[in-house]
Amino acid sequence: MSQHRPEVADVIRDYGEQCLDLHRLTGEQRRVLRDLARCRTAALGGHQRVCDHCGHEQIAYNSCRNRHCPKCQGPARRRWLEARAADLLEVGYFHVVFTLPHELSSLARRQRRIVYGLFFRAVARTLLQVAQDPQHLGARIGFLAVLHTWGQKLNHHPHIHCVVPGGGLSADGTQWIPCRPGFFLPVKVLSRLLRGKMLAYLQQAVDQHALDRDPLFADPAAWRQLRHDLARKEWAVYAKPPFGGPQQVLKYLARYTHRVAIANSRILAVQDGQVTFRWKDYADRGRQKTMTLDAAAFLRRFLLHLLPSGFVHIRYYGWLAHRVRRQQLARCRLLLDQESAPTQAPASRDGVLTDPAPSGDSNLWRCPACGQGRLVLVTPLDPDPCAPGAGLFPPREYDTS
Repeated sequence: MSQHRPEVADVIRDYGEQCLDLHRLTGEQRRVLRDLARCRTAALGGHQRVCDHCGHEQIAYNSCRNRHCPKCQGPARRRWLEARAADLLEVGYFHVVFTLPHELSSLARRQRRIVYGLFFRAVARTLLQVAQDPQHLGARIGFLAVLHTWGQKLNHHPHIHCVVPGGGLSADGTQWIPCRPGFFLPVKVLSRLLRGKMLAYLQQAVDQHALDRDPLFADPAAWRQLRHDLARKEWAVYAKPPFGGPQQVLKYLARYTHRVAIANSRILAVQDGQVTFRWKDYADRGRQKTMTLDAAAFLRRFLLHLLPSGFVHIRYYGWLAHRVRRQQLARCRLLLDQESAPTQAPASRDGVLTDPAPSGDSNLWRCPACGQGRLVLVTPLDPDPCAPGAGLFPPREYDTS
């Protein structure tokens, strides 16, 4: 039998109550910890399957389906990629990263919904405006944007990844205008326009009293000074080298779109009240290093990256926006003389048995013992209230935050 690999859920089950004692948790944080502690355990119930060829029995426990759960992202990622494969064009793609200055990090942690929403708006309008400028691309573009809030050490580091086709439609929609080879848009222009838009949006929120309760704005002089300092600073915008075709884009998206603050594969040990995990030091040529944190501190950092309930962290803009996507993609393919649906999403390696098998995926329920039969559902299993983690963070009547 393979040795159990440590997971975020183990930290929660073993040290979650300690975190609760040290830090005041909101109802939203309690719900996430409760879901992750019970995910794929008897606490959520499950079902038993038996091979119709060799009689091998297998029990699969239900998933929590929480979007912050490291174990639930594989199936969600697979379904999302299958849907996105049909949206790709046979052109080069660019990856542009916009980072929120660290001076705004504290405000973003306290006012997540407002600040992250304004950040999305500033990034989207910056890309669309610069791309439409005749001095640059002079085209209407479409792109998707993904919000990440973490750094490799679980520190708070909000940034938005944008994946953009290398070109766009002319103003009248009669031509496809390609980018210059290997170059999308000037990052200095993007940086300065982003800076102006984000500061303007924050000031507008202040003027509309949306941020009155935040301590940053209790002293108007402090906000004016911060705004002045940020206006003189170069904001970080990074354009990575272009991808190849759609297959490379899908591989990239599989790594970035359905990520949480830390994957279980990065956790090396959970013992003696401490958590050791791997992290990549980009300042040292991407070398792998390890870090050890007190378990309560680890969970506190993990909780920094919970998104507000209902907040959409993958968004589409330009001619990839939902309301115009089908029509505008057809126009792009016509101008590029391309077939529809140029590629298929790569098959997932996640063999989770708790999610329904996609149509045509005959290997998902194949018996791991004999490799010939299929695992057939025999009986559902009710949730076990005595299972490990089942009693952690019980819901409270006043957990509405």
